[in-house]
Amino acid sequence: MGSITDEGTDMGDRFDVVVVGGGAAGLAGALALARARRRVLVVDAGEPRNAPAAGVHNYLGREGMPPGELLAVGRAEVTAYGGRFVSGRVDAVTRDDQGFVVTIDGERVVSARRLLVTTGLVDELPEVPGLTERWGRDVLHCPYCHGWEVRDRRIGVLAAGPLAVHAAKLWRQWSPQVRVLLNGGPPPGPQEAEQLAARGVAVLSEPVVAVESVEDRLVGVRLASGELVELDAVVVPVRMTARSALLESLGLEPVDVEHAGQVVGRQIPADATGATAVPGVWVAGNVAEVSAQVIRAAAAGMTAAGMINMDLVEEDTRDAVAEHRRQREAMFTEAAWEERYRSKPAVWSGRPNPQLVTEVSEWAPGRALDVGSGEGADAVWLAERGWQVHAVDISTVALARAADHAQAVGAEVAARIEWIHADLSRWSPTPGAYDLVSAQFMQLPPPQRWEVFGRLAEAVAPDGRLLIVGHHPTDLRTAGHRMHFPEMMYTAEQVAAELDPTRFEVLTTATRPRTVAGADGRDVVHHDAVLLARRR
Repeated sequence: MGSITDEGTDMGDRFDVVVVGGGAAGLAGALALARARRRVLVVDAGEPRNAPAAGVHNYLGREGMPPGELLAVGRAEVTAYGGRFVSGRVDAVTRDDQGFVVTIDGERVVSARRLLVTTGLVDELPEVPGLTERWGRDVLHCPYCHGWEVRDRRIGVLAAGPLAVHAAKLWRQWSPQVRVLLNGGPPPGPQEAEQLAARGVAVLSEPVVAVESVEDRLVGVRLASGELVELDAVVVPVRMTARSALLESLGLEPVDVEHAGQVVGRQIPADATGATAVPGVWVAGNVAEVSAQVIRAAAAGMTAAGMINMDLVEEDTRDAVAEHRRQREAMFTEAAWEERYRSKPAVWSGRPNPQLVTEVSEWAPGRALDVGSGEGADAVWLAERGWQVHAVDISTVALARAADHAQAVGAEVAARIEWIHADLSRWSPTPGAYDLVSAQFMQLPPPQRWEVFGRLAEAVAPDGRLLIVGHHPTDLRTAGHRMHFPEMMYTAEQVAAELDPTRFEVLTTATRPRTVAGADGRDVVHHDAVLLARRR
């Protein structure tokens, strides 16, 4: 199947964006996308329009740089930010449910969420012998691209319609030696003839039969009369046609581009950002603007890249919201907890929660309710200290592990614990039955949280204690947090505010830091919201 780059990345990779065309527009777009940390592939057939030219002009900071050198610099910059390249031609693009499937050279396949097409255009020159061979060197079309290089030289403007006089007046800015070659076409009207005469532009009416060169240098044009008109450069009208076959296969049709009533080319319609009528497809450079010079093409590529990235950001956000909702809904189901416990031999450390130890160590034992007991570390710790414990959890896998843990500690400890399989969102403990109700890190959405905590409060016996510990919202500000459900995090003060002050005396509302080992092995600080209240 080959490889995407010389580094040997396998084909079949999925990319955020495939850029079709590696000219200025494509490279500028790829650079911006790579810097935006997008996975980018540039597919380039190696056919730059400006290859014959000696240099790129009007590109601030790159003035006069050979086109090949500009592209090489651009490729190196894109590669430095992680962009990838493949030399080849995109033969086909089809849609799939996640974007596009791109076929390269008939056999290599990659997929992309978005496409940036920068395939450029083809210059169609008049059929005059010798003309094509000199194209881009001394057969020219754009004075802003080449005028300086032929300043004060002998320039012939080959006529092809009403734009000839316009071109002659324009090129006259760079040289006083401009001639209009009517090539057998109609003469200028009286007003135009006067304008040309006033600027010293000669008009030759005979047909041009050939462009002649000697030792790889243009020497002039041969007229039908046999006369050689000595020239240093020939300006030709070109019809600029976008390379649009790929885009047409996606349903995008090129439109005519007119200037002074004359069709000068065809390009793919797009909005100011390069977005086309086909969702997910952007265009930039000459395929979308036939008159764009290199710097403008590059700017268009960057503009399109910014909008593509924003479009992907919006899609990423929609997907993240959907996944966030799915996780939030799934995390409270029995099936989700069973799977979580089955996925590894131990989910928790096996040590009792530190805030339970801090608050309860000096208390006389009684009846305790441990809700969300997990693998049983808190329940076993309480039973070791003489408490009679009801330990409740939604997962049968966790409860089985917890029971094994208790048996391993000792039969006397295990006998003090009753393991209860229940969904706390629906289960209600016996009111007034417990001297201690402990809920460690029950992170629930607010309505459900207050409902569950309310039932737990009802289960506290007179003079008993309610201990609730949770993840404090400040953990969201650091790299130490292990979840990102802000609505499920709470402060001790928020919990206290939900208790009936005529029935509960709040003994402690605290935010306590504790240091734990992070995923990367470095210490991180977690903050526990700790509420302790006494039933009056």
